[in-house]
Amino acid sequence: MSTMTDPDVVILGGGLAGLTLALQLVRRDPSLRITVLERHRHPVREGAFKVGESTVEIGAHYFSHVLGLREHLDTEQIRKFGFRFFFSDGQSEIDRCTELGVSRLLPTTSWQIDRGRFENFLTEHARENGIDVRDGAIVRNIELSSDGTLHGVRYECDGVTHELSARWVVDASGRAGLIKRKLDLAQTNDHNANSAWWRVSGLLDPRDWSSDPDWLGRCTPPDRWRSTNHMCGEGYWFWLIPLSSNQHSLGIVCDGDLHPLETMNTHAKAMAWLHRHQPRVAAMLEAGGHELQDFMFMRHFSHGAKQVFSGDRWALTGEAGVFLDPFYSPGSDFIAIANTYITEMIAADRAGKPITAMASLYQQLYFSFYENTLTLYQDQYRLFGDAQVMPLKVIWDYTYYWSLLAPLFFSGYLTSTPVLGQLRTLFGEARTLNLGMQSLLRRWGELNAERGDTAPLDGRLLDQYRIPWFHELNRQLVDTLEPDAFIARMRTDVARMHDLAAEMLAHARREHPGLGDAGLELVLGDHRAPAEPLLSPAWYAEAATVDAAA
Repeated sequence: MSTMTDPDVVILGGGLAGLTLALQLVRRDPSLRITVLERHRHPVREGAFKVGESTVEIGAHYFSHVLGLREHLDTEQIRKFGFRFFFSDGQSEIDRCTELGVSRLLPTTSWQIDRGRFENFLTEHARENGIDVRDGAIVRNIELSSDGTLHGVRYECDGVTHELSARWVVDASGRAGLIKRKLDLAQTNDHNANSAWWRVSGLLDPRDWSSDPDWLGRCTPPDRWRSTNHMCGEGYWFWLIPLSSNQHSLGIVCDGDLHPLETMNTHAKAMAWLHRHQPRVAAMLEAGGHELQDFMFMRHFSHGAKQVFSGDRWALTGEAGVFLDPFYSPGSDFIAIANTYITEMIAADRAGKPITAMASLYQQLYFSFYENTLTLYQDQYRLFGDAQVMPLKVIWDYTYYWSLLAPLFFSGYLTSTPVLGQLRTLFGEARTLNLGMQSLLRRWGELNAERGDTAPLDGRLLDQYRIPWFHELNRQLVDTLEPDAFIARMRTDVARMHDLAAEMLAHARREHPGLGDAGLELVLGDHRAPAEPLLSPAWYAEAATVDAAA
C-alpha cells in the first residue's frame, strides 16, 4: 500500500466537472496541490464518449473566459449556430414545417463540444498546470472528517492500493455519486423523462432536407447543420448535434408516460421509433455513410440531491450533485455555477475564514437555481409538438435565462453577497412570474390540443435574430457593469418579462376566451400588454389557421 498526504484538494472524477474545477482552482490559487482521480484511461475515444455536447451561454463563457480555453474551442470544436426547432412529427417534408431559430449568429458565443476531444485536452492542460491527474484510478473508500482533521481517500490503480489525505474532497464522479451514495444524499424529482442516444460517423446536413432555394437561403453561413437541431413532437424531442471529429450525436428525449423507454431501448427500436416520428431523419440515416458508433439509454435521468456543499470541507459538482434535462443544455451551466461556489469556499477556507454559513448560502442559491430551472421542463413535454405555443415558451424561457441567471454569472456577481441581497426580492418576483407563465403555457397547449391540429404545415421561419430586444438581451451579457448599474439593468429586464407575460396572456385569451389564469393575473396585477408589441403577430398565429405568408 502506498500512502500520500500531499494534496490540499482531492477531486473524485476527472471528467468535465472535475477537470474544469481543478483548472479553476489552480487559476485562482496556483499554490494549491490538487489530485484528480479518474477511472478512465486517457486518451479516451473521440466522438462516442459522453453526451452533453451542446453548450449555452453560461457554460460556454465558463470554458472560454473563466478558464481561458477560447483558443481550443475556436480551433478544435464547432461554433454553434444556436438552437433550432422543427415541429415535424410524422413529416418527411421538413421545409413545410414550422421552424424556430436564428437566421444569423447571435452575439454571445457557444460551441458544440466533442466530449472525448475536450476531456483529453483538459487532462493534458491540467497536467501542464501542475495538477496531479491519475487515470485508471478506482476509488474504493472515502472517510469524511467532521472534526477539522483531514479526509481520507483510498483508491486502486493497476492492482496497487493507495491512500490520500486532504483537507478538501470534491465528488465529481458523475452518476456514480460516490459521496452521494456514502451519505445517502440522493433525491428524486417528479420529472419523468427518459433518453436514448447514439452517435454515427459523418455529419448530417439539413440542406439535404429541401431543394427550395428560399428555404435554403433563410440562414446565412454557417447554416443549419451547426445548430443544435431539435425535431419536436408531442411528448418528445430528438437532437442532432455535430461533432468536430466528423461524427454526429443523435438522441431521443421523451416524457416517460407518453413514449415508454421500452419503445426505444435498442438501436433497432430507436430507428423504428424514428421512422414513425421523424421519417426524414430516419431516411437520411439509412441512406448510407453513417456508421453506428455506439448506443446508450437512460431511464429517469433527472435528479436532485439533499446536500451538495458542506462546511466540513466536501462538495458535489456536476451530475454527482443534480441534473435537470438536456433540453436547453443546462448541464455545463450548472457545472460552472457549482465549481464557482466550490472555488470560492476553498479560497475562503485557505484564508482562514469560516465557511459553514457560506456553504449554506451557496447551497440555498444553487438549489433555488435548480428548482426554478426544473419548472421549465416538468409537466411541459406535451407542449413540444405545438407549433404555436412551444415557440412562445422558448422565447419566454430564454428571456428568463438571459434576464436573471446568465447575467448573474457573466457579471461575476454570483458570489457577491451585497449584490445577491439586493436582488433577492427581484429574483422572487421573477420566480413567481415564471411559475404563472409555465402554467399559462401548459393550459394554452391543452386547449390547442383539444381543438385539433397543433402543427400545421405552414413553412414559417420564426426568426429570433430579428427580435431587437431579444438580440440585445443576448449581446448585453458580456457588458461589464458596476453593481448599481447591473442591478438597475436587471430590474429593467424583469420589467420587460412582465410586459411579455401580459402580452402572451392577452393573446392566449383572445384565442381561447374561456381561458382563465388567475395565478398569473394575480402576479401581473394591473400590468397590461405593452402598447408596442414585443413580438410580431406571426409569433401568435393560431395553431390551426396560420398564414404561411406571415
